[in-house]
Amino acid sequence: MKIDGRPYRTIWLADDGWSVEIIDQTRLPHDFAIARLTTVEEAAHAIRAMLVRGAPLIGATAAYGMALAAREAPDDQSLSRASDRLLETRPTAVNLRWALERMRRCLAELAPSDRAAAAYAEAAALCDEDVAFNEAIGTHGAGLIRQASEKAGGRAGDRVVNVLTHCNAGWLATVDWGTALSPIYKAFEEGIRLHVWVDETRPRNQGASLTAWELNHHGVPHTVIVDNVGGHLMQHGMVDLCITGTDRTTASGDVCNKIGTYLKALAAHDNGVPFYVALPSPTIDWTIDDGVRQIPIEQREGSEVSALTGRTADGRIETVTVTPEGSPVANYAFDVTPARLVTGLITERGVCPASREGLRSLFPDP
Repeated sequence: MKIDGRPYRTIWLADDGWSVEIIDQTRLPHDFAIARLTTVEEAAHAIRAMLVRGAPLIGATAAYGMALAAREAPDDQSLSRASDRLLETRPTAVNLRWALERMRRCLAELAPSDRAAAAYAEAAALCDEDVAFNEAIGTHGAGLIRQASEKAGGRAGDRVVNVLTHCNAGWLATVDWGTALSPIYKAFEEGIRLHVWVDETRPRNQGASLTAWELNHHGVPHTVIVDNVGGHLMQHGMVDLCITGTDRTTASGDVCNKIGTYLKALAAHDNGVPFYVALPSPTIDWTIDDGVRQIPIEQREGSEVSALTGRTADGRIETVTVTPEGSPVANYAFDVTPARLVTGLITERGVCPASREGLRSLFPDP
């Protein structure tokens, strides 16, 4: 995707050929900054502190973290420690575990002297695969937006399609293209008239700070709303479909995504609004069936809820406290939307029902 006309991915090798550069997403939307990773510990910090976030990008960063580890100490014990360190950074997104297992398999049978080069090659392949998956998701999902455009009669493009999304599942959450936003970008490039309702997504405001920043730089019409407005918009016919991402999808079609997704799905179900979830196949966790009971839900620092950071009128970036001193804070980062509330899953292989049978129809050999 492009920022002011210049194409970017979210993660890439630096000019030195071995260190890794990322967009520091904690600085957006007010400051576009590049961070350089040189050690596995720096990669782990980038994941934990959310310099990078989004399940696919977390997996890609972990893969490059293993490459940095192999460059520094390619023996079995050191690589095992590096993998464990990266795995503990974020417990919910399954792509993290998937990427680390893939890297471990790649390196296991190689001589230590061959591991660094192989690790960098595998991490690059993983990133390229993510881009291809997400572009394919966009192609399949754009068809749903086209159908919504044609629903009232006439040709695609004759009416504005209103899409509601939650959190950031755009190219900033992946290596490129995004998951939930990829269909929007594809439809926009087709010339379909659309508008995106962007949930602010408290507490970290990834919608207001990241999704809006992406759409703004790409020229896609959008409006930022507070999290509690979505149901009202659906009641008044102002949402044609919802598309969100997911950090982990169970074998039965339950989806775990940023906190608040479940409430949007309930509102969509109550108002007859289609609710789609976009995901690349590495986000599917084939080992579990019951998302509510089996997916670990990350709980993050209470300061993410009790404090807000923004730009003041005179241009300073300041953090302020918004809760009373002494009030305890709970900060659950994700919730689970049961498959029964999901209209369909948009994958790189097509759209399927949110069910074991639906997923198996596209992925018979996971």
